Amino acid sequence: MPLLTIPMGLLIGLALGALGGGGSILTVPALVYALGQAPRTATTSSLLIVGTSSLLALVPHARARRVRAGQGLLFGILGTAGSFGGSALSARVPREVLLGTFAALMLVVATLMLRRSGDQQEEGPDVSAQRQMTLHPFTCACAWVARLVLTATAVGLLTGFFGVGGGFALVPALVLALGYDMPTAVGTSLLVIAVNSGTALLARLSGEDNHLDWALIVGFTAAAVTGSLVGGRITSRANPQHLARSFAVLLIAVGLYTATRSVTDLF
Repeated sequence: MPLLTIPMGLLIGLALGALGGGGSILTVPALVYALGQAPRTATTSSLLIVGTSSLLALVPHARARRVRAGQGLLFGILGTAGSFGGSALSARVPREVLLGTFAALMLVVATLMLRRSGDQQEEGPDVSAQRQMTLHPFTCACAWVARLVLTATAVGLLTGFFGVGGGFALVPALVLALGYDMPTAVGTSLLVIAVNSGTALLARLSGEDNHLDWALIVGFTAAAVTGSLVGGRITSRANPQHLARSFAVLLIAVGLYTATRSVTDLF
């Protein structure tokens, strides 16, 4: 197991616990560029690492009531079909295109997050806390429900395609499309990431022959879980706008680095 495994796992776990999906986007670049794994092996390994770490990192967020469990589970279930489709598509895409597209999407999402944090001086009401549907009497916030279905399917597709738990798109989707406040988006994203990672992993393992480094995966996961528990405490104390901006800055840094490496590999 490479010496960088433990410190990289701690760093990514810290970001995962504090920023939700913002931590999961670091796993694939770390496995490829710092630990020398092939991109397809790295995406499969990342699903194991991120899925397990997210599930355990969820605990302190749930205790602090920052998780919309019902909506998160529904979001993850709706993304299942997309994750299988994304995994199948990933097998047909060249390495440079896979990483280059990953980088481009991160930069777009970062721009949207920065614009939102700049335009909104105060965190708005948490729309996710409101009832979206009732039976007696029957009411339905149908536009919000439609956004939930479309957003969950799109994030599931990205989960299977990039092997990152959908995290780099998930937190912005919960904030920008579904109206979550930032701390709740972070907590709920961990639940969705765990569900999406599990389904995408099943698709990945059943569809190809994987030669995984289990010692690296176990060591990386153990370190990531430790870091994520510390990260969860940071979320409890941080300003929501600062969380959103930190998430965006992280996306820009990883996006630019991944783009540079993918372009370099073409020549």
